[in-house]
Amino acid sequence: MLLFSALIIRIILVAERQRSNFSRYYAYGVAGILFVHVFINIGMTMGIMPIIGIPLPFISKGGSSLLGFSIMIAVLLKLDSHRYSI
Repeated sequence: MLLFSALIIRIILVAERQRSNFSRYYAYGVAGILFVHVFINIGMTMGIMPIIGIPLPFISKGGSSLLGFSIMIAVLLKLDSHRYSI
């Protein structure tokens, strides 16, 4: 849980330093998606939320989930690398 918290905080810090609005909104969207997936999955594991089948990002078995989250992070890193050229 600490690593997911650190990842989400780091993504928010990346969002704050973006110069374009699109990059900033995209980073906040990625952080929001990660937060919701982690929150719901941990809630399902603890038994306080209904089981709906959302995978835990980067941990749960499943190729499409891992691919989707990896592509989201890769696009975010690419947008962050171009923040001075915009």
